[in-house]
Amino acid sequence: MAKQIHVVGAVITRDGLVMCAQRGKDGDLPGLWEFPGGKIERGESKQAALMREISEELGCTVEVGNEVTTTTHEYEFGEVTLTTFYCSLVSGTPTLTEHAALAWLRPDELHTLSWAPADIPALAQIRADLT
Repeated sequence: MAKQIHVVGAVITRDGLVMCAQRGKDGDLPGLWEFPGGKIERGESKQAALMREISEELGCTVEVGNEVTTTTHEYEFGEVTLTTFYCSLVSGTPTLTEHAALAWLRPDELHTLSWAPADIPALAQIRADLT
């Protein structure tokens, strides 16, 4: 049985744009785009995990809103269940620490990037919700 990995991702919006993060060249899925976030720790809610991960990875604070979608994808390294949430910036400016690049795109531009497979199902929902 594949290793089960539960993660959360932030669909951070500002002025009609959505923040996208490109994974670094080291580690799993190098160079692919994703919604930033990370693993849920034992005893932690999805929302708390997302707030912690965004603080750690981007050095800013977000308010977690409604769920976008939950998807499961089988990778070589395990089965990832990703829950994405709409988020808004509360304080700080997103700063690169783990990612190679950040981009702010309109919802109808999201499909132009090469996304990590687990993130792809959220794209249509985001476009439907935000356009």
